[in-house]
Amino acid sequence: MRDTESMRISADFTVVPDDFAKRAPAENRADGTPIVSFPFYIDDLAPDAMFLHWELVDPDSIPVCGFEWIHWAVANVPVDALMFDFNDSHALQIPADFSRSLPAMIPEAVQGRTSAASKFVGATNPAVTMRYNGPQPPDKDHDYLLQVWATREELPGLNQGFWLNEMLHGLRKTDSLVDQGGAFFTGRA
Repeated sequence: MRDTESMRISADFTVVPDDFAKRAPAENRADGTPIVSFPFYIDDLAPDAMFLHWELVDPDSIPVCGFEWIHWAVANVPVDALMFDFNDSHALQIPADFSRSLPAMIPEAVQGRTSAASKFVGATNPAVTMRYNGPQPPDKDHDYLLQVWATREELPGLNQGFWLNEMLHGLRKTDSLVDQGGAFFTGRA
């Protein structure tokens, strides 16, 4: 395995734009929750990477609700199903609204439950519990961590609506992890 810290994650912003966060328009929301995922880039991906997996979490939510809020979890996205433009400085882009488009575009990829699915929160709408939830910090600006992993093989045993810990266990146990990277983005209160 090569050094797994060379992948770079970025976006055209450092503060999550309103369309994807707390001030999203009504058409970008379900049950009051922003559900249109923001676009981001993956650069310097290991050449033997075949599948991508990621989490978007809010560590700053811990003092607010007692746990790190899971905003989005995705597993088993085949790299070759994504658009590459080798003439672009960002060869691999995850487009805006990928979370809602993913089931039709790449049905073999799976999305996990968000913290909205917790018995402590009680949401039941799958558009909120098993898709992207945009930043909505209630107390102050929060920093959100988008962490991406690349593997040579799919992570086994993950189905639609998996829990994030299941993906993390799969990543820990796999011998096919070839790359990883992350970036922080600010969500405005």
